[in-house]
Amino acid sequence: MAAMAKKQSARVLSSKTVYRGPVFTVTTDRVLEPGGVKARRDVVHHPGSVVILPVDDTGREPRVLLIRQFRHAAGKPLWELPAGRIDAGEAARAAAARELIEETGFRATRWKRVLFFYASPGFLDETMAVWMATGLRPGAAAPEDDENIRQRFFPLSVAARMARSGRLQDGKTIAAVLWLASSPRRHRSPR
Repeated sequence: MAAMAKKQSARVLSSKTVYRGPVFTVTTDRVLEPGGVKARRDVVHHPGSVVILPVDDTGREPRVLLIRQFRHAAGKPLWELPAGRIDAGEAARAAAARELIEETGFRATRWKRVLFFYASPGFLDETMAVWMATGLRPGAAAPEDDENIRQRFFPLSVAARMARSGRLQDGKTIAAVLWLASSPRRHRSPR
């Protein structure tokens, strides 16, 4: 099995850091692909992110808390789930709690990791862990200086329709909302 895995990975022949910033680093790698082809691969290295799926499950239908903020790369405001980078030395669950408070003011009494994926593995090594947060209690938000955030609860059926119709355009949000909508256990809070 180990020999098979080794044959399926690329061998890095050389690697050079071409950009180092506060959020990510970019390397240009020369690799020998599993099929024997030499190639150049530019890779964005990111420490990983957490995505929070805040769910109010106290009513007949669960409600999902979405935030709306302007995204420069998209050139427009987007509805999305609260999310953020995992800081050096920080546990993912602690990062999720911190981001939920910063962006919404809410605190959660119950947490469960429900999804884990690569954001865009063709050129980016960033992973995203989606944490469902329930037992929500409101509080004061503490957004960063460059964050201008609105928030709103949407019934799960509405949020799922938004994902299917293209009104939600953020990939992590679409994945998490559709996961929740298709989950047979969605009405049960994590304990």
